[in-house]
Amino acid sequence: MALTLTGCRKMGLAFAASNCKFSKESLLLDGLYTTQYVYPEFTQSESTDPQNGKVFEKNEALSFVASLRACAKSRDLHRGTKIHDDIARNGLLENCSDALVSMYAKCGAFLKAKALLDRYKSKDVFTWNALIVEYVQRNRSREALDFFELMKQEGLSPNAVTFSCILKACGNTGAIRKGEEIHDEIAKRTLLEKNIVIGNALVDMYAKCGALAKAQQVLEELPVRNVISWSALIAGYAQHGKGDQALNCLKMMVREGLSPNTVTFTCVLKACGGIGAVDVGKKVHDAITEQGLLGKNIVLGTALVDMYAKCGALAKARQVLEELPARNVISWSALIAGYVQHGKNEHALLCFDSMQREGLSPDAVTFISILEACGSIGAVDKGDLIYDEIAKQGLLKNSIALGTALVTMYTKCGALPKARQVLEALPARNAITWSALIAGYAEQGDSELALKSLEEMQVEGFSPDVVTFTCLLKACSFAGAIEKGEKIHDEISKHGFLEKDVVLATALVDMYAKCGALAKARGVLKELPIRSVVPWNALISGYVQHDEGEDALKCLEEMRHEGITSDVVTFICILKACGSLGAVEKGEKLHDELVKQGLLGEDIVLGTALLDMYAKCGALTKAWQVLEELPVQDVISWNALITGSVQKGKCDLALNYYEQLQHGGLSPDAATLSCVLTACSRSGLVEAGQNYLWKMSTKYGIKPDLEHYACIVDLFSRAGHLKKAVRVIGKMPSSICGIWYALLSACWKWGDVNIGRWAFEQAVLIDKSSAAPYILMANVYTDAGMQEDASKLKAMRIKY
Repeated sequence: MALTLTGCRKMGLAFAASNCKFSKESLLLDGLYTTQYVYPEFTQSESTDPQNGKVFEKNEALSFVASLRACAKSRDLHRGTKIHDDIARNGLLENCSDALVSMYAKCGAFLKAKALLDRYKSKDVFTWNALIVEYVQRNRSREALDFFELMKQEGLSPNAVTFSCILKACGNTGAIRKGEEIHDEIAKRTLLEKNIVIGNALVDMYAKCGALAKAQQVLEELPVRNVISWSALIAGYAQHGKGDQALNCLKMMVREGLSPNTVTFTCVLKACGGIGAVDVGKKVHDAITEQGLLGKNIVLGTALVDMYAKCGALAKARQVLEELPARNVISWSALIAGYVQHGKNEHALLCFDSMQREGLSPDAVTFISILEACGSIGAVDKGDLIYDEIAKQGLLKNSIALGTALVTMYTKCGALPKARQVLEALPARNAITWSALIAGYAEQGDSELALKSLEEMQVEGFSPDVVTFTCLLKACSFAGAIEKGEKIHDEISKHGFLEKDVVLATALVDMYAKCGALAKARGVLKELPIRSVVPWNALISGYVQHDEGEDALKCLEEMRHEGITSDVVTFICILKACGSLGAVEKGEKLHDELVKQGLLGEDIVLGTALLDMYAKCGALTKAWQVLEELPVQDVISWNALITGSVQKGKCDLALNYYEQLQHGGLSPDAATLSCVLTACSRSGLVEAGQNYLWKMSTKYGIKPDLEHYACIVDLFSRAGHLKKAVRVIGKMPSSICGIWYALLSACWKWGDVNIGRWAFEQAVLIDKSSAAPYILMANVYTDAGMQEDASKLKAMRIKY
């Protein structure tokens, strides 16, 4: 009798069913369906007579089950659906329902799988497990947890596979309470004593949820532990920034005689990168090389690149990447992120180009790093090109973080209209995206648009967070918008944020201090449950900014009375207060403290503040000594010394310091030249002043600004060259009252009524309410014997 293909398949399956004996657990985990997995009753004693219709039907079902299994393995949903239709036509849906559920689950067709499960009310825990496993594997852990609850409602008892998968779902979602409930159930059934897989899953769940002490306790109580147990704990410590504990766990694992595997090494490298332990990372690298693991595992190679990059060993990271037998976008992204993290933004952009030349397409992670690089160096044109690439790939549909990175890049580049345009075009945005835009407005001091954005953000249903409020307060600080700042203060109080966040509290103190509401700033500081040096510095800085030096010094004493130690910022502010008060003795005491603490050798800004204090107090010899002791002398420190000399009338000394600055290989800046021109003006050095102004643009490429023009006008005016002063004013793009006042003073000194009258007219055009031009012009008239004109001016002054 000729055998058809179907007949052969049935006979083969019947033979397989009678000879293959696998446990249900192994079949689920290995992905193999057999007679025992789907139909446990097949193994019962039963007639196998070919004429028996029931057995024939079951063999036909076995054929379909095997085909469904093949579809599940290859994720061939289209073919699986066709087989489903064949099964329905043959009336075998009840026999094959479990296999159908599993096939649909493995192909990701969860709705169809659940519909079949609901229809046929399967009581097979392995079928339910198939769905749970797929939910977890496809990052749909919350649905897995819901399905687990439904399974229990159906009266099914979870087995070891169920528990292992659900614990993974708990770890993925941070559902520690549910994890603890499952732990209790596992303990009641004494499963930990029998199954190391469940024990490892428990350790992993607690570790991922951040309950690291509990994870360690579970591991220590396991009757048997292996490299997987330890790797789960090490991964948890690394994930939560506890790199030292992760490395300690590695030592304990090795002491137990266990050898790290690729997963362990990957986690340990992450820990090293997190704490900058490059020396330990190098030893791990050596161990990986000795075992020949790099040629087999791209994930491990990427972890090495990432570790070196995070530790700042960027040349080594690049070398490892180039030596990898295969590299992907993740490897390149790790190196690019390292360059950006350490401020090597140009290198990051070059790496990005190299990656693309290898034919690799950037993903969202790569683009986020590259956008940060563009923002940091103001490369808005490159940022535009990146934006075009992102749009072409359609990545903004699936990544709010990428959209936020785009907004941030444009705000950092100062392209706020473009940032706004991008935000409005995003398919999805959140509070962080809005905060990025608000931060951009804050940097530009635009409190109006910052607050408008806050309102729009709230209309969209997003609540501002600590970052948002901090940015808004910064905007109010820049704009001096105290009323708006007070409204934000009220909002912050409603949310109860002040008690929780020192950065926000400091921003609030700083806002009030910068706006001159110093009593309000002090009130906020005093209400803080915990006061650190940072909010105190904000208050002290406010007092200094508003010339309340005495109050700044009192704040320092109060702060120290509370046991809070001054930091570099405190010293800089207090030295500035001493300089404004001329409190040289207090400044000397601070100098002694700085020497004792060894701070001067570390911070040039602090050294310059000390120099500036001595210079403003007139202790120029002491200021010079500080300058000589600085580890690095820059133009700012020289400017402080030159300015102090001019202020104390030591103009010859100031010009001498200027020459020394140039001999030291430094180029003056605009501030230096303002001081030098002032020195020339006060010394009557007209020719020298003109020469300095000429060199300013020809030698140093500095374009004169209003302050420089004012200095030259003052120079000519003091020397009596009033017509030259007028010519200089004519070349200026705009003018300020101070220039006209200087010219009026010179006209009074040199008795020039005509130029004085012209200067007066220009001054009152700018500000007719100021008394200065009326007084100066009246003096010109009085000295010229023009009493009637002087009286008219006095009357005009009273009128305005």
